[in-house]
Amino acid sequence: MYTDETLSCVDCNSQFIFSSGEQQFFASKGFQNKPNRCPECRTARKAQRGTAGGGGGGGASYGGAPAGGGARGGGGAREMFQTTCSQCGQTAEVPFQPRGDKPVYCRDCFASKSSSYR
Repeated sequence: MYTDETLSCVDCNSQFIFSSGEQQFFASKGFQNKPNRCPECRTARKAQRGTAGGGGGGGASYGGAPAGGGARGGGGAREMFQTTCSQCGQTAEVPFQPRGDKPVYCRDCFASKSSSYR
């Protein structure tokens, strides 16, 4: 289904291989776009931004492990999202984008719910 493709880097114009395995990984993660930088330019760009722990769009050959480290591992500030607590109705700030298909709780309601399971 997937075959290796040769792509051109938007930064250095060198050609690099977007392997069938990388394409399969991208598809499994729901990524729509092909990588537009070679592994070397991608690594350099991450180092420049100070986020060498992963991010959107990297495949298994870009550093030996799948991408997605983001704020984990001691990076910068975590992105927070505003929502309404499903239990008390107060404004809550959570470290994920609520999807609307599951309840979301503020810190206090979450703590009271999780302590009731112990």
